[in-house]
Amino acid sequence: MIISEKKPFDEILEYLKDSKKVIITGCSLCASTCKVGGEEEVLAMKAKLEENGKEVLGCKILDPSCNLLKTRKDLKGLKDELKDADAILSLACGDGTQTVAKLVKNSVYPGNNTLFIGEVERVGQYAEACRACGSCQLGWTAGICPVTICAKGLLNGPCGGARDGKCEVDPENDCAWILIYDKLKEQGKLDNLLEIREPRDYKVSYHPRKIDLKDKE
Repeated sequence: MIISEKKPFDEILEYLKDSKKVIITGCSLCASTCKVGGEEEVLAMKAKLEENGKEVLGCKILDPSCNLLKTRKDLKGLKDELKDADAILSLACGDGTQTVAKLVKNSVYPGNNTLFIGEVERVGQYAEACRACGSCQLGWTAGICPVTICAKGLLNGPCGGARDGKCEVDPENDCAWILIYDKLKEQGKLDNLLEIREPRDYKVSYHPRKIDLKDKE
């Protein structure tokens, strides 16, 4: 899931300083789960903007905001409002905000900061889990990502700086390689650590990337 947090409201007002009429869009998936772009948050933002002199012409929870074709269809329901709006405030992740911006001529501003790909540990608590590196290593590391969980992204075991099982970069975090070792030992697969892994191929994680599944067939 894409984890996002709300931008400071003062920053949003600065974006909208020259915009009187505004449309607010949210997202039905990740932003809703993170409590930054669902119906409740969109309505709360509407009220705050109106308190600050903005006219909110319409609100729409996109399903989801990052789906180009679906968002194009959903925005047709705001056709008249889009003609009059000075700006759109997107309460989605950076991807969802860019999708909206591709489809309209209006100025589009982000209402959230996109943080990472992660997992929901419990309501309101999230942990980074994936760097989208383009070459997944989980098959030999017992499902623990060394690229993400190790602060240095090492592929051939620990750096030697861990203390009491904690990372030397951030002592609040467990050492990824100790976690990997312990789980592989539990599974009887410590031989996985004997192979020297090649350095990461950064060509598979260049930016921006595009994928056409038809080319994979």
